[in-house]
Amino acid sequence: MTSPDQLFADFEAKLAETQRKAEQMRAEIELVSVSERSKDGQIKVTVNHAGNLTGLEIGPIARAKADLDQQILRTMQAAQSKLADAMQGGVPSIAGSETMAELIEQLNAAYPEPEPDDYVEGGGGYGAIPDEDSRFVADHDTPAPPPPPPAPPAPAPERRPRPNRPTEPAHDDDYFSGNDFLTDEGDRR
Repeated sequence: MTSPDQLFADFEAKLAETQRKAEQMRAEIELVSVSERSKDGQIKVTVNHAGNLTGLEIGPIARAKADLDQQILRTMQAAQSKLADAMQGGVPSIAGSETMAELIEQLNAAYPEPEPDDYVEGGGGYGAIPDEDSRFVADHDTPAPPPPPPAPPAPAPERRPRPNRPTEPAHDDDYFSGNDFLTDEGDRR
């Protein structure tokens, strides 16, 4: 039979080994990053293991484009969608384990593949963005309705006259009129 001291020592050794593996795994995960370039090569983004933007390079041609913000976001989404693959290759300490499978599943759910470039959001579907002339526009322009007439000024609130106040103070119990309030006879003390 094993002594309690030996059981405790074995438990501490297993705990220390688990902590060492967890630190190694954390260090490996934190080293994972993905860089991605836009199709024209003018934008380069780098995201870390958590999908956060850590690097952004914009070429001079891309800076003049009206949709620069959309191109940056699209390139960032493409980089984020590759995090799961980078995690599988960059974290060997947990390769093949349930932990890796769960991590990959979470990354794929959080960062799906971006829509294809020719997809037009908002009902356009796939293809070019429709020009101004082919969009739905009413056949005739209806004039704006005239503004409503100004409201008449509100009447002044009716003022009630103040009630007349008595000139003599009320004598409820004569407590403070010089009489003793403990006796009915004010002059007797």
